[in-house]
Parts: sequence; structure tokens; C-alpha cells
Amino acid sequence: MRASIVRKSDLSESTPVIAVTEATLPGILAGLGDAAGNWCALNDFTGKPSSMQLVPGLSGDAAAVLFGVTDSGLAHPFALGSLVRSLPAGDYQLAEDFPDAEQAALGFALSSYLFDRYTAIAPRMLRLGVSDDVDLDRLGTILDGVELARDLINTPANDLGPEELASAVSELFEKHGGSGRIVVGDDLLTENFPMVHAVGRASSRAPRLADFSWGSETDPKVTLVGKGVIFDTGGLNLKPGSSMALMKKDMGGAANVLGLASMIMASGLPVRLRVIVPCVENSVAGSAFRPGDILPSRKGLSVEIGNTDAEGRLILADALSLADEDSPELLVDMATLTGAARVALGPDLPPFYTGDEDLAEDIAVMSEAAADPLWRLPLWQPYLQYLDSKVADISHINTSGTGFAGSITAALFLSRFVEKTESWVHFDIYGWSPADKPGKPVGGEAQGIRCLFDLITERFAENR
Repeated sequence: MRASIVRKSDLSESTPVIAVTEATLPGILAGLGDAAGNWCALNDFTGKPSSMQLVPGLSGDAAAVLFGVTDSGLAHPFALGSLVRSLPAGDYQLAEDFPDAEQAALGFALSSYLFDRYTAIAPRMLRLGVSDDVDLDRLGTILDGVELARDLINTPANDLGPEELASAVSELFEKHGGSGRIVVGDDLLTENFPMVHAVGRASSRAPRLADFSWGSETDPKVTLVGKGVIFDTGGLNLKPGSSMALMKKDMGGAANVLGLASMIMASGLPVRLRVIVPCVENSVAGSAFRPGDILPSRKGLSVEIGNTDAEGRLILADALSLADEDSPELLVDMATLTGAARVALGPDLPPFYTGDEDLAEDIAVMSEAAADPLWRLPLWQPYLQYLDSKVADISHINTSGTGFAGSITAALFLSRFVEKTESWVHFDIYGWSPADKPGKPVGGEAQGIRCLFDLITERFAENR
């Protein structure tokens, strides 16, 4: 569920949402009448940034919603989202001079998301009217992509297994006229995806790899790879119960990639889009892969297993090898990969890694513009020594005993499986909002994909 963003002309009657500052509040109240001023005084409303006051009319209905902003605009681009939990059901419209109207409307809609698949919650119906200069088509495309990512992450593993996740890829591409294939079970060995098979073989639900494409074959190739671990027990390196509580979100990379793919296809961007999602469940059984095992990979590198709870980078390595064989113009992978990234940057600021300086600069600029926070960390080559193995070509985790640079060494491991593609970027996301914030309700979260949608739109716009 989300609030509807519509044209003001579609609303017969609506309550205006008026931006105020502490300096402009007296003048605005004067225009609304003495009753409004008295009501604000009674409620100690002074126009403080991000504060809200519903002002009643003479007949008892809402005359206006006053919303505090700074002298330069919204205190946060999505600050208006704080109204969603406070306003009664009904129709509202942004006043003509409301600042940052498109971002305000986006924040309002993003904040209204509700995952109600398993409950009988009756949603409050809210509509927000905006002026004609707000691009409603683009807004709707973004909201649909974010909602898809959130819904997938919030769905528990009993209803979203490897088969269902792969089907979600297939259904999305079929909806937009794309096509592809799903490689299942032991066919993964036949088709040379040995690490995807190894990670998923202990589950009663067969592992698989979804590989789908859309768009003209003559357009620039953009490939998205998402980690699709539908639940991570840790394997034989079993997680404690407290660490398993949110492991339904371990397919957050796949969910975010699908949200981004939805935006790209719905917008008809001039790219040859490819999405690769390895879908597995990391379970415990007699057939589970073990610490100390040495696995072959699609790339041909032998990989020593140090800990079965670092399974995501293994399935991504096979998927990235497949993607790299096609030498796309842009290769993006997204994964809920390491706790080290959360320790370093917290849940709201995912790190990204790339050796492409132009791409890194574009991501930084567009991340800030889209209020989609991201932060570059280095692919620090000297740390590759932490992945040395005495018995295989590479270890998949830091075996130095130091425990240092967990997110960086994970990214460095993945980099060994990307050789032909010059523009590759890896995102180590959290995929979850642990607390309600403007634009980010508690639960599954889309991270980085609004920024990437803007980047791909701009970077390949000349092909239109």
C-alpha cells in the first residue's frame, strides 16, 4: 500500500499543505484567520522544521496542514513523509510554493508503504495532489520498483524459496516482454555453476540460477547481478538464533536488482538489460559444503572455504563470471554481503566498490541528488594477501586471523571474477530499515537503486 500521488486537478476538494518557517508563520496565520492563530498558539506550534500542525476550519473540518521547513527548503528531502502516520484519511494538495515538491511527494509516498500480506490491516486512504510540473510517470515508476524490492525482502522464506524468487525474475521480465531461462538443481553442475550448486545443495529446495534479458540487442549492455540467498542459516558454521532473525532479507541484493530492473524496463530505457540471480537456501544437512572444502568455480579458480556463513560471495562469483563473459558496458552487483559494512557505515549508508573513477564520481553526485545515500570504499589491493590460500587459488574469506577489512576483502574476492568488464561496481547493502524514518518505514528497504536508475538514465540517454 502507498499513498496516491495525483494531479491537483483530479481532486474536487482537498486540504492544502502549506510550507512555513518560524519567520513566515505569523503572516500565513494572519491569512487563515484568528482561529488558526489561536489554535497554533494553543498547540505550541512555531513552524519548527519537520513539525506539523493540522488547522481546523470553522465547520470543524481541516482548513490546512502547516508543515515546518527551513529557509532553504525541506529539512530532509523526504521530511514530508512524517505526515503519513499523522494525517486522517482524505485528500490533500501541496500549496503552489511548496519547496522541493517532487522529492516531497516521493517521500510522502515512500513513507506510506505497508506490508499487509499477512494481516487484515485496513489502510487509510490518502491522496496528495501535486502541480503539473511533477513527473508523475517517473514517480510511479520509482515507487513501483521500490515497492517490489520491499515486498520481496519482507516475504518470509517459507513463502519465498529459490523457486519463487526465480519465478519473480521470470514474471517481471515476461511482463515487459523480456525472456530468459532458469537453470535448476544438478543442471547447475552440467552448465558450470559449481559454487551456486554447492551452496544450495543441502536444502530440500533445489538451487537455481535465473538469467533473463530485455531490450534491443544493439543497445548498450547493462547487467545486474543480485545475491539471492532466500535464507541463511550459516550452513555448518551455524548462526546463533539472534543472528538468524532477519535472514529472510539475505536475498535483499536480488530484490533490489529486480526493483531497479523494473524501473529500467517500465521507462523503456535504451539498454540491453540482463539480470542474473543465483537463488539458493544455505541449509544444514549431510550434503552441505564444509569449512576446508575446495570448490571449483565457473572462472576456473579453485576456492578454499574458510567459513560456510560467507556463502553469498561464492554464488555471486559464479554469477559475475557469467556476466563478465559478455563484457557489458556496465556491470552492477548488489548483495547483503557483510556485517563488516554495517559496523563501518551503519544500516543507512551502504558502501560501494569500483575501480572506475568516472563511475564512482557519478554515483556520488547522483546519490546525494536522489537522497539515496551511498559511500565509496576502496578496492585496496594490498589486502588481497588476506585471501591467500596454501591449497587453492584463493580463499573466500580473510584467513589471516586479523578479522580486518571484512567488506573490502569480500569485494576484492569478487573482483577476481570480473576481468573483461571495465565498469563494474559492487554494492554491499543492508536491505533493511531498522527504525521508522522519513521515506523509510521499518522493514525491507531499497538501497542504491534510485541513484542507479538516475545514473543509467543519464548515462545512456544519448541512445534514444
